[in-house]
Amino acid sequence: MNSTDELKNKIQSAYKDWELNVYGRSIKKAPEREKVFTTASFKKVEPLYYPENVDENYIEDIGFPGEYPYTRGIQPTMYRGRFWTMRQYAGFGNAKESNNRYRYLLEHGTSGLSVAFDLPTQIGYDSDDPLAYGEVGKVGVAIDTLADMEILFDKIPLDKISTSMTINASASVLLAMYIAVAEKQGVPKEKISGTIQNDILKEYIARGTYIYPPKPSLRLITNIFEYCAKEVPKWNTISISGYHIREAGSTAAQEVGFTLANGITYVEAAIKTGLDVDNFAGQLSFFFNSHNELLEEVAKFRAARRLWAKIMKERFHAKKAKSMMLRFHSQTAGSTLTAQQVDNNIVRVTVQTLAAVLGGTQSLHTNSKDEALALPTENSVRTALRTQQIVAYESGVTNTIDPLAGSWYVETMTDQIEKEAKEYIDKIDAIGGMIAAIEAGYVQTEIQKASYRFEKEVERGERIIVGRNKFQVKEDEQPELLKIDFKVQEEQIKFLNKVRSERNKAEVEKRLDELGKAAKGENNLMPYIIAAAGAYASVGEICNTMRAIYGEYKETVVI
Repeated sequence: MNSTDELKNKIQSAYKDWELNVYGRSIKKAPEREKVFTTASFKKVEPLYYPENVDENYIEDIGFPGEYPYTRGIQPTMYRGRFWTMRQYAGFGNAKESNNRYRYLLEHGTSGLSVAFDLPTQIGYDSDDPLAYGEVGKVGVAIDTLADMEILFDKIPLDKISTSMTINASASVLLAMYIAVAEKQGVPKEKISGTIQNDILKEYIARGTYIYPPKPSLRLITNIFEYCAKEVPKWNTISISGYHIREAGSTAAQEVGFTLANGITYVEAAIKTGLDVDNFAGQLSFFFNSHNELLEEVAKFRAARRLWAKIMKERFHAKKAKSMMLRFHSQTAGSTLTAQQVDNNIVRVTVQTLAAVLGGTQSLHTNSKDEALALPTENSVRTALRTQQIVAYESGVTNTIDPLAGSWYVETMTDQIEKEAKEYIDKIDAIGGMIAAIEAGYVQTEIQKASYRFEKEVERGERIIVGRNKFQVKEDEQPELLKIDFKVQEEQIKFLNKVRSERNKAEVEKRLDELGKAAKGENNLMPYIIAAAGAYASVGEICNTMRAIYGEYKETVVI
C-alpha cells in the first residue's frame, strides 16, 4: 500500500469515527431540521464532504484556468484581467423609448446591451398584423423595419458596444438589420461584436416563439454560422440557451444535458453542410440560468464547461482550443422572483449574481426586483446593475480564479452534474438525436416532471419560498410599476405605414422575390435577407416570404 492509499484510509477511518461518535450522537440529542437535505434539483446533500468524495484525477478533470478541460475557467486570468460584461436586458414600447433606456444604462455603467423584442417581432409579425394586436411593445421593443433599428441604436457606437439580442426564429432578419445599422454608422461588419440567441430547439422544448419546422430552421442557423465565419468574425452566431429550459422547471443537470444536446445538434447540422468544426465552433456561445442554489449553480457551470470541452474534443475532433471553450452569458432566474415582498428579490438576485460570478460567467444580466409584476422601472434596473458592480468591486470574490475549486462539496457536485447531464445526452442519442427526442416529447416530459415535483414541494411547505409560503406579511401598497400605453401600438403602426409609403416599393418586391427563390434552392440565405432588410422590407414581409415556402411548426402536445 502506497502513502496515498494510506492517507485515504486514514481519512476515511477518521470520517467514520466522526460520523458515528460525534455527528451521530449530536443528532440523537438534537435532530436536524430535515430528515433529508436536498438541492433545488432534488439531489441529496450529505452532512459533510471530505477528500474521499472527490476524483483523484486533478489534472485531467479540474486542471488550470485557460487549459483543457476548462473546468476552472476559459481565461487564464478570469476577472483578474477584466470583469464580465455587465448587461441589462431591456426593451419596451417603441425604438425611441428603448434607445433612451439603453443610453441611461450605458451612462450608469452597463458595458454591453441586451435587447428584448416584443412577441410579434420574435415570431415574425409586423405591428399591424391582426395576430400582433395587444402585444406590440409589451414584453420588448417593437421592430418592424430597418428604420426602427436605426432609431433603436441612435447615438450608440456599435464599434464600441457589444450587443446581445434575444431573438430566435427571426434572428437572421434582426442580425441583418443590425449589420445594416452598423454600416450606416460607418462601422464595417467585421468590427461589430455581440450575440444573437438564434437557438430554435429550445423554443420547441420550453419557450414557444418558433416559426418554421426544424429542418428549415436549422438551415437558417447554419447559414448564419457560415456567413458570420467569413463576414462577421467577432459575432457570436448562437447562444445555445439553457436559461428557458431552467425557467420551465428543469433541474440543473437537465439544463446542462438538454442544452449541450442542442449544441451537439447545431454542430452536427453545420458539419453536415460541409463546414469545418474549427471554422465556426469558436463563435458558438451559451446562455445559462443562475438559480438560487448557490453552490449547486457554481458546480453546474463548471460541469457544463468540462463536459462541452470533452464533447468537442472527443466527439467532433476539434483541434483549436477556442472550439472547445464553453463561453456563456448568464441571467438571474426570473422564475424565482416573487410578486410578494418584491424587495426580497434584491437578495435573491444578489445570491444568483454570486453564483454566476463564482461559476465563471463571461456576461451577466441581473433581473430587477419588480419583474414578477411588470417590466422594470429605471430605479429597479439601476439597483440590479449596482448588484453586479458591488459584487465586482467590493466583494473580493473576483480577486482569485475559481475560488470555490477544491471545495469537496463543489467538486463532488460538479462530478455528479456532469455524470447526470451526460446520461441525458446518451438517452437523447439513443432516441435518435434532439429533434427526434423533441418530436417524441421526451425532453418536454422530463422538464414537466421536474417542474411539477418542485411546485408540489412548495405547495406542501416542504420547500420554503420566503414571502410566498412562509414569512408572509400583509401588503397594502402596490410598488411603482412601468406600464406600456396602448398608444405605443397605434404610433408604431403609423410609423410603419410611413416607412412603407416612402421606401422603394419595386426594390422591396425585387428583394423579397429573390429571397423566395433562394429559399427554394440551396444558396446561403443571409445575403438575400440582408438585401431585403436594407431595402426596408419589414420583419413580417421577410418572414412571410419564407413561411410561404417552409410552412409553420405545429407543437408536439405532451400530456
